[in-house]
Amino acid sequence: MSPPHELDRLREELIRCRRCPRLVEWREEVAREKRAAYRDDEYWGLPVPGFGDPEASVMAVGLAPAAHGANRTGRMFTGDRAGDWLYGAMHRAGFANQPLSRDRKDGLVLKGAYVTAGVRCAPPGNRPTTGERDRCASFLRREMEIMWERLHTIVALGGFAHAVVLRTLAGLGVGIPRPRPKFGHGAEVDLGRVVVLGSYHPSQQNTFTGKLTEEMFDAVWERAAERVRGNAS
Repeated sequence: MSPPHELDRLREELIRCRRCPRLVEWREEVAREKRAAYRDDEYWGLPVPGFGDPEASVMAVGLAPAAHGANRTGRMFTGDRAGDWLYGAMHRAGFANQPLSRDRKDGLVLKGAYVTAGVRCAPPGNRPTTGERDRCASFLRREMEIMWERLHTIVALGGFAHAVVLRTLAGLGVGIPRPRPKFGHGAEVDLGRVVVLGSYHPSQQNTFTGKLTEEMFDAVWERAAERVRGNAS
């Protein structure tokens, strides 16, 4: 079965998932009560599938859907400021056809890149538990398995995602150095078969305080683009 068809099947399985009672309750409560600014929107309120090119060689992994972002729109990093930063940087690096991501029907297309997360339901306080992380782990692992033939670069957006990515790769049989490599913005973990690029998450907490600047974020995505060019030559 081809990657697009396999990802479609995984998507259908994922959106039916109810493994984590706390997350199910929270995502549905947020979808019912809504934020005033989005009171006329129909919230997604389900687990959020990955999004992008099924033949991608670059994968971006975040923490989890935002309560009024992807939990509202149903697409990763869509409808919030973090998504503006992510897709803006991906557009400048040549991975996205447009810099903005407002809703699932806004025409955004990714080329050579795929965006996903370690946890697929919006967690209270943006803090999933260890058990919730572990119950969700199979979805990321299966995405990586489906895309493994071409996948060579993973951008880990934040320390949580970095740890999840390394755990997932270890489960796929990739040798992880001991002690495990530490997360850092711009840090690279070369695992031979794949390279993990670390980046601060484009959250408002990081971008408003200047911990993550546009130049810093662009540098990570330009490095991902360099790896695409290098692997194509």
